[in-house]
Amino acid sequence: MAESKETLLNKEFGPVVYDVEKWWAKKFAEAIDDPNPAWQKVTPPTFPTALILDDLDKAIHSYGSYTAGLNGGNELEYFKPIRIGDTITVTGKIVNMKERSGKLGTMLIIISELSYTNQKGELVAKCRNTSIKY
Repeated sequence: MAESKETLLNKEFGPVVYDVEKWWAKKFAEAIDDPNPAWQKVTPPTFPTALILDDLDKAIHSYGSYTAGLNGGNELEYFKPIRIGDTITVTGKIVNMKERSGKLGTMLIIISELSYTNQKGELVAKCRNTSIKY
Protein backbone atom coordinates (compact mmCIF):
# COMPACT_ATOMS: atom_id res chain seq x y z
CA MET A 1 0.00 0.00 0.00
CA ALA A 2 1.29 3.45 -0.94
CA GLU A 3 1.97 5.97 1.78
CA SER A 4 -0.20 9.04 2.34
CA LYS A 5 0.86 12.57 1.51
CA GLU A 6 1.24 13.35 5.20
CA THR A 7 3.61 10.42 5.81
CA LEU A 8 5.66 11.17 2.69
CA LEU A 9 6.25 14.88 3.23
CA ASN A 10 9.66 15.45 4.85
CA LYS A 11 10.24 11.71 5.33
CA GLU A 12 13.96 10.93 5.15
CA PHE A 13 15.07 8.48 2.45
CA GLY A 14 18.46 6.79 2.29
CA PRO A 15 21.24 6.85 3.03
CA VAL A 16 22.67 5.13 -0.03
CA VAL A 17 26.45 5.01 -0.42
CA TYR A 18 28.24 5.09 -3.78
CA ASP A 19 31.94 4.62 -4.57
CA VAL A 20 32.86 6.94 -7.43
CA GLU A 21 35.12 4.84 -9.62
CA LYS A 22 37.06 6.02 -12.67
CA TRP A 23 35.22 3.75 -15.12
CA TRP A 24 31.85 5.09 -13.92
CA ALA A 25 32.83 8.73 -14.40
CA LYS A 26 34.29 7.85 -17.81
CA LYS A 27 31.08 6.11 -18.92
CA PHE A 28 28.99 9.02 -17.63
CA ALA A 29 31.14 11.54 -19.56
CA GLU A 30 30.78 9.40 -22.70
CA ALA A 31 27.00 9.22 -22.23
CA ILE A 32 26.73 13.02 -22.11
CA ASP A 33 29.26 13.29 -24.98
CA ASP A 34 31.74 15.40 -23.02
CA PRO A 35 35.38 14.42 -23.66
CA ASN A 36 36.82 17.04 -21.26
CA PRO A 37 40.07 15.61 -19.80
CA ALA A 38 39.14 17.09 -16.40
CA TRP A 39 36.78 14.10 -15.99
CA GLN A 40 39.85 11.95 -15.36
CA LYS A 41 40.04 13.43 -11.82
CA VAL A 42 36.60 14.86 -11.06
CA THR A 43 33.11 13.99 -12.25
CA PRO A 44 31.08 16.03 -14.74
CA PRO A 45 28.71 18.55 -13.13
CA THR A 46 25.55 16.52 -13.77
CA PHE A 47 27.02 13.30 -12.33
CA PRO A 48 25.00 13.49 -9.06
CA THR A 49 21.84 12.74 -11.09
CA ALA A 50 23.22 9.19 -11.55
CA LEU A 51 23.35 8.67 -7.77
CA ILE A 52 19.75 7.67 -7.13
CA LEU A 53 17.66 6.82 -4.11
CA ASP A 54 15.54 3.83 -5.14
CA ASP A 55 13.26 4.08 -2.10
CA LEU A 56 12.51 7.75 -2.83
CA ASP A 57 11.86 7.01 -6.52
CA LYS A 58 9.53 4.13 -5.61
CA ALA A 59 7.59 6.35 -3.19
CA ILE A 60 7.11 8.99 -5.89
CA HIS A 61 6.11 6.51 -8.61
CA SER A 62 3.71 4.54 -6.43
CA TYR A 63 1.83 7.51 -4.99
CA GLY A 64 -1.76 7.96 -6.13
CA SER A 65 -3.62 6.50 -9.08
CA TYR A 66 -1.83 8.49 -11.76
CA THR A 67 -0.93 6.53 -14.89
CA ALA A 68 1.90 8.60 -16.38
CA GLY A 69 4.70 10.88 -15.30
CA LEU A 70 7.63 12.92 -16.43
CA ASN A 71 10.67 14.71 -15.10
CA GLY A 72 9.81 18.36 -14.56
CA GLY A 73 13.47 19.33 -14.13
CA ASN A 74 16.49 19.15 -11.86
CA GLU A 75 18.31 22.00 -10.15
CA LEU A 76 21.84 21.17 -8.99
CA GLU A 77 23.83 23.24 -6.51
CA TYR A 78 27.53 22.47 -6.08
CA PHE A 79 29.75 23.08 -3.09
CA LYS A 80 32.81 20.92 -3.82
CA PRO A 81 33.89 18.77 -6.76
CA ILE A 82 33.09 15.07 -6.65
CA ARG A 83 36.44 13.39 -7.20
CA ILE A 84 37.27 9.99 -8.59
CA GLY A 85 37.75 7.78 -5.53
CA ASP A 86 35.25 9.65 -3.37
CA THR A 87 32.57 7.81 -1.45
CA ILE A 88 29.31 9.72 -1.75
CA THR A 89 26.37 9.27 0.61
CA VAL A 90 22.98 10.32 -0.75
CA THR A 91 19.95 11.22 1.36
CA GLY A 92 16.71 12.83 0.32
CA LYS A 93 13.18 13.81 1.15
CA ILE A 94 9.96 14.95 -0.49
CA VAL A 95 9.47 18.61 0.42
CA ASN A 96 6.28 19.50 -1.46
CA MET A 97 3.32 17.81 -3.16
CA LYS A 98 0.60 19.82 -4.87
CA GLU A 99 -2.20 19.10 -7.31
CA ARG A 100 -2.91 21.34 -10.30
CA SER A 101 -5.41 21.21 -13.14
CA GLY A 102 -3.96 20.98 -16.63
CA LYS A 103 -4.96 20.14 -20.20
CA LEU A 104 -4.59 16.42 -19.43
CA GLY A 105 -6.59 16.62 -16.20
CA THR A 106 -5.34 16.67 -12.63
CA MET A 107 -1.57 16.70 -12.22
CA LEU A 108 0.49 16.05 -9.12
CA ILE A 109 3.72 17.98 -8.80
CA ILE A 110 6.22 16.45 -6.37
CA ILE A 111 9.35 18.33 -5.29
CA SER A 112 12.17 16.30 -3.74
CA GLU A 113 15.57 17.37 -2.44
CA LEU A 114 18.69 15.22 -2.33
CA SER A 115 21.96 15.88 -0.50
CA TYR A 116 25.34 14.42 -1.47
CA THR A 117 28.07 14.15 1.16
CA ASN A 118 31.60 12.84 0.65
CA GLN A 119 33.60 10.50 2.89
CA LYS A 120 34.92 13.53 4.83
CA GLY A 121 31.38 14.51 5.80
CA GLU A 122 31.47 17.51 3.45
CA LEU A 123 28.33 18.48 1.56
CA VAL A 124 29.38 18.38 -2.10
CA ALA A 125 26.04 18.97 -3.86
CA LYS A 126 22.30 19.34 -3.49
CA CYS A 127 19.67 18.53 -6.09
CA ARG A 128 16.07 19.69 -6.23
CA ASN A 129 13.93 17.48 -8.47
CA THR A 130 10.47 18.10 -9.86
CA SER A 131 8.35 15.07 -10.81
CA ILE A 132 5.01 15.49 -12.56
CA LYS A 133 2.37 12.76 -12.49
CA TYR A 134 -0.88 12.82 -14.42
